[in-house]
Amino acid sequence: MSFGRGSRAPANTTQVRGDNSHGDNGSATAAVKDRVHRRLLAELSPTVGADNVDEVRRALERIFAETLQEEGLPLSRGERTELFEQIVADILGLGAIEPLLRDDSVTEILVNGPNMVFVERNGMLEETDLRFRGNDDVLRIIDRIVSTIGRRVDESSPMVDARLPDGSRVNIIIPPLSLVGPCISIRKFARQAFTADDLVRLGTVPKEWADFLRVCVLSRLNIIISGGTSTGKTTFLNMLSTYLPGNERIVTIEDAAELQMQQRHVVRLESRPPNVEGRGQVTIRQLVINALRMRPDRIVVGEVRGGEALDMLQAMNTGHDGSLTTAHSNGARDTLHRIETMVLMAGMELPLRAVREQIAAAFDVVVHLDRLADGTRKVVTIAEVQGMEGDIIVMQDIFKFVQTSVRDGRVEGSFTATGVRPKFMDRVEAAGLFVSPTIFAPAQQGSKRR
Repeated sequence: MSFGRGSRAPANTTQVRGDNSHGDNGSATAAVKDRVHRRLLAELSPTVGADNVDEVRRALERIFAETLQEEGLPLSRGERTELFEQIVADILGLGAIEPLLRDDSVTEILVNGPNMVFVERNGMLEETDLRFRGNDDVLRIIDRIVSTIGRRVDESSPMVDARLPDGSRVNIIIPPLSLVGPCISIRKFARQAFTADDLVRLGTVPKEWADFLRVCVLSRLNIIISGGTSTGKTTFLNMLSTYLPGNERIVTIEDAAELQMQQRHVVRLESRPPNVEGRGQVTIRQLVINALRMRPDRIVVGEVRGGEALDMLQAMNTGHDGSLTTAHSNGARDTLHRIETMVLMAGMELPLRAVREQIAAAFDVVVHLDRLADGTRKVVTIAEVQGMEGDIIVMQDIFKFVQTSVRDGRVEGSFTATGVRPKFMDRVEAAGLFVSPTIFAPAQQGSKRR
């Protein structure tokens, strides 16, 4: 039976709670788990893998019942069920953190060594009472994650990005780089993409802004979504992608496949890291260059973070209008500075003014998101890139979220228009689309308290 690399045994992860849920039976239940693990490995055929879920689970049920009878361990029905599900999670899942993966209220899971597990709920971090027995248990979970994608984590390669079968993103770093023990960071993959109505209901964006952005997408404006880590950039990109016409050929390019495109004619490309020998890497930049040869109507890049920004700009400036992408930044204006830096990372010795002209010509709209003090995520700025004045890229805010106070731990503020009608509205109208001019009036949009 194969679990992880070679013949390594399944993770012997335990779930230790602060209240010692099994009382004095803790060591006894641990012994049961160990015996079940050993017997399972001994009895099942070496050709049976962890993906044979039904066969493994039937064997586990039988071995578990026999082991409990032999041990004479007095457990209630609830304790028996809990212990059995822990063993199943250890062998077929990710041990103690497996329940967190099934918990829809959890958006991120952060394992900081064996004795500290945090989760994010509703934008806020909280510590759980889950524990591992030691570093080895965490390393076994890590081994299981990376082995499915043909990667390895050891002292010679102590960092890795991976993806779980459900699409969740995983970052792993181990000693000696991590001083607290092996660390796992999981960004969970949403089973269903958020719609515009969902984000309006959550207070992320008012309906007027969502309708405005729909028109921008249909008018083939180039849009970049910016924000810090975990501000909801990919979620918002997924939402905007639902506005893409179904009769166009869409090419998506990602580091880790997270986009949930609803259209039929979609070609999904994903970068590839080097293998254990350091060969076979395919970068985002290579995929962007290749995408231009695939007759795309739209190019959607999950995130630009390096030299691929230059190729993205060239695509936008050579007839591939209506492209979408995201980038890390601290603000709408900082976004273009970040793109400028990324272009310079491409290694091309371009004059700075030429780079800025390319950026100003490529992007039409910047949508900036932020995670506020109460954990809520909001669109805080929608800005227009208007062109160049001298050596400076000119931007104009169209809509802004203005925070006014914090009451009972909730951020209060208003979504407002700046009173500026974007210059690109001529393009929108030329495309046969209509936006009421009242949307640009500097009045509050949506409810005040969000």
